[in-house]
Amino acid sequence: MRAPIGNFDDATPAPDCLDLLVAPVAAAVRAWRGDVPAEQFLYVDTDPEIADTAVFVEHYGPELLEQSANCVVVAGKRGGATTLAGCLVLSRTRVDVNGAVRRQLGARKVSFAAMETATGESGMEYGGITPIGLPADWPLLVDPAVVDTEWVLVGSGRRRGKLILPGKAFAALPGAVVVEGLGI
Repeated sequence: MRAPIGNFDDATPAPDCLDLLVAPVAAAVRAWRGDVPAEQFLYVDTDPEIADTAVFVEHYGPELLEQSANCVVVAGKRGGATTLAGCLVLSRTRVDVNGAVRRQLGARKVSFAAMETATGESGMEYGGITPIGLPADWPLLVDPAVVDTEWVLVGSGRRRGKLILPGKAFAALPGAVVVEGLGI
């Protein structure tokens, strides 16, 4: 199957290659019941050595700069409580941590979660964190530009491989909240 975006040799429906996904991502694909069929979640194999965005788009297609999204894990603190959340924005933007995220989480302070926390709590590899399969009790903040993009490339939970799916599917993920101004 040909990928709808990028220059990839092959695209496979994620339900047909669950063994290539980390456990929480595979479980999320298996359990998916959204309006977008899980068969439209496509897995593409990528070289983990060229995962950096600039090198990645040079190799797999410059249009991916406009059609890729990054998922970062943040930690919001208020009093003694810490709330972990996922934030999904287009790759050409950055997350408004001190504005939109802080307000949405009702936190006094928000920072990017430590790598050990992000990977340990998500069950995913650093550099491959994806919103698909994040813990169900985490808020998932999604920029509207992601939802409005026809096809979006995101991590697969590992540094090797990516997922491509319709942007509208991200608004239907567990805990998803579309937040205006999340990506700046």
